[in-house]
Amino acid sequence: MGARAVGDIRNIALVGHSAAGKTTLGEALLLKTGATNRLGSVDDGSSLLDFDDESKERKQSVDSAAFFIERNGKLINLIDTPGMPDYCGLAISALSGVDTAAIVISAASGIGVNTRRMFHMAGDFGLARMIIVTRIDAENADLAELVNGIRETFGGECHPVNLPADGGKRVIDVLTIEEGAADVLDVKQCHTELLESIVETDDSLMDEYMSTGAVHYEKIDPAIEKAVASGHVVPILFVNAKTGVGIEEVLDTFVHFAPPPEFGKPRELITGEGESEKRTALAADPARDFVAQVFKITSDPKSNIKYCLARVLQGCLKPDGQVFPSGDRKGQRPGHILKLRGNQQSEIPEASAGDIVAFAKLDLAIGTTIFAKSNEGRIARPKLPTPMFALAIEPKSRGDIEKISGALHRFAEEDPCFQYHRDNETNELVINGLGDMHLTVIRSKMKRYYKAEVDTKPPKIPYRETIVGKATYVEYTHKKQSGGAGQFAKVAIDIEPNERGKGYEFVDKIFGGAIDLSFRPSVDKGVRDQMKRGVIAGCQVVDVKVSLVDGKTHPVDSKDIAFQIAGRQVFKKAFTSAKPILLEPIVSMEVTVPAGNVGDITRDLSGKRGQIINQDMLPGNQMVIKATVPLSEVTTYSSQLKSVTGGQGSYSMELSHYDVVPPNVQQQIMAAYKPHGDDDE
Repeated sequence: MGARAVGDIRNIALVGHSAAGKTTLGEALLLKTGATNRLGSVDDGSSLLDFDDESKERKQSVDSAAFFIERNGKLINLIDTPGMPDYCGLAISALSGVDTAAIVISAASGIGVNTRRMFHMAGDFGLARMIIVTRIDAENADLAELVNGIRETFGGECHPVNLPADGGKRVIDVLTIEEGAADVLDVKQCHTELLESIVETDDSLMDEYMSTGAVHYEKIDPAIEKAVASGHVVPILFVNAKTGVGIEEVLDTFVHFAPPPEFGKPRELITGEGESEKRTALAADPARDFVAQVFKITSDPKSNIKYCLARVLQGCLKPDGQVFPSGDRKGQRPGHILKLRGNQQSEIPEASAGDIVAFAKLDLAIGTTIFAKSNEGRIARPKLPTPMFALAIEPKSRGDIEKISGALHRFAEEDPCFQYHRDNETNELVINGLGDMHLTVIRSKMKRYYKAEVDTKPPKIPYRETIVGKATYVEYTHKKQSGGAGQFAKVAIDIEPNERGKGYEFVDKIFGGAIDLSFRPSVDKGVRDQMKRGVIAGCQVVDVKVSLVDGKTHPVDSKDIAFQIAGRQVFKKAFTSAKPILLEPIVSMEVTVPAGNVGDITRDLSGKRGQIINQDMLPGNQMVIKATVPLSEVTTYSSQLKSVTGGQGSYSMELSHYDVVPPNVQQQIMAAYKPHGDDDE
């Protein structure tokens, strides 16, 4: 397959809620265009797009898949994305590589949580959007109510471009046909509304329409892409992917309604930060310098070959060229430039502007901007949700530690909303995702591909210790005599609260030589060490001011280690005398639920010591509740929300601040703390 002109390329992501029929739609498109010779099925595991073992076993997509088809001389690149809210990070990342988001909605189940999220995400990112209604023959489908719901939820710019007829056995093109009997809505009215919305984006067409009451289709066709790209028109299509009804029309809509890269969302190369930030417009022009952005990484589980999918934003790259990640002076040679169709690869002669291509075995990351020569800059991406659902993991077998490390690195590379880290305070290995299902699949992949199993538990909450009182002239003397050289250090300190958020401050107030100058930093070092260990609950101490006011040095036995030990012990003694308290992390939450669940959710959050900040009504009978809640109360909120809302709720949360733990909760935390004995006391 040779390089295509920019105007002959369409880049589209299939997005929406789980079980909407995105993968089945993709399989129907592949069959209709002759790319496959049978309709792949999610249910029997024969889908070309759900090719990984996890998706086959669960009968739902847990990863996105790239594929391409050809129609009337046009190359159509598509990304089939998972619909589970736990995997929305992969779907959001796919938006970086396309110009159009096709939001897929099942007529049987209607508008889901991820339907709304992806529609608004795509709009906020500046992409063209269209809506594809699947399963139009479902027994419980009320298409008229669904169209009303779409318009109420997403706006009056949503217009059918075809309508189902004869009980869903065919569709009527309302752009070119003015009369006909449809199963839902009025053909003539839909034709008029669609035509008027298109001509409104072109002054000359609007003048002609106002004067004659009609515009020939050949004149309208060039204006359609502009109307869709601007968001003024959001086409609605009806299909039955399993029977093939409407698939031909979907392909024609992709060709005529989806904007090519030159008219799609404009991308900019951003350099610098703040006031020195500079933005340079990129153009889908093969003659310009090569610039591309990586938006997906996947690995072949059998060969372990890493593939990086990139959208070529401008320029052209040959296989014998080099790619330079932003800010890197060392280039990497691609060797082969590929097109992916599920787990199949085909080689192409070049990566040209507007196309989506894959590179094998390159060291790149999602979001990386790449050039054909050393350069730097970044390209804006849609905002990803913060992975706040966490689990602490431990290998079931000590010999699996290296396997687990390799697995976590690979999964974090491939999934922008999966993270892992070793908590320095708790020494736990913690994995973060968007929900329980997200991390369940991660653990399943770890077992399947790396033969490594882990035990899980909720991670320790990162509480903080501080004080609200003062303690003056607290003394501690460290003596140790073991037959040889001894240890001696005597110190006295004052302790008081520091301004919240200011951290730790050490002040040397000794006048004269009560403690040798060389040993005073040792006291500070000992205090800092004890602050990391904690005093009353084993949590890091913050926001205290320690003043070294007095002490004593022995001419022979005083040494650095003795004053470190004395610093630790005097700090513990002073801290417990200065009204110690615990601080807990408070998160800001936004919970989106059906309006009928608002009372249950607000009562539940209040019972979790949460404070309701605001409630806003959204289109589609949805409410968003904004609240602040202690993190310890919502560590398993994902499963709770699914239970209360029947899977129709979603939430996001970010760390807001630290606040004082209530006395009764503090007593419970302190009672559960088992300090390790100090050998050096």
